[in-house]
Amino acid sequence: MAKPGLREQGVQFFKHVVPAVIKPLHTLWHEVIGFLFLAFAVVGFFKGVWPNLSGGDRDPDSLGKALVGIVFTAIMAWYGVTSLWRARKISRS
Repeated sequence: MAKPGLREQGVQFFKHVVPAVIKPLHTLWHEVIGFLFLAFAVVGFFKGVWPNLSGGDRDPDSLGKALVGIVFTAIMAWYGVTSLWRARKISRS
């Protein structure tokens, strides 16, 4: 049989330890996701926007491809930046 106070001590231990472990993991998660989205934005820019706007030979679809690349890059960059903002907000609280 367990002692009467052992359960309460276990509950208190988890109430103190779990938040102290979850908070840094939550911050790390947002930092990693922010980095990945910013990396996608950089790749999207150099694969979708740059070749279609800087090329000497203009095909009729290059402006449309560049606009799609700009939208993709903007969305990925926005998600990356807001994720990093959340990570900073979580780590400061």
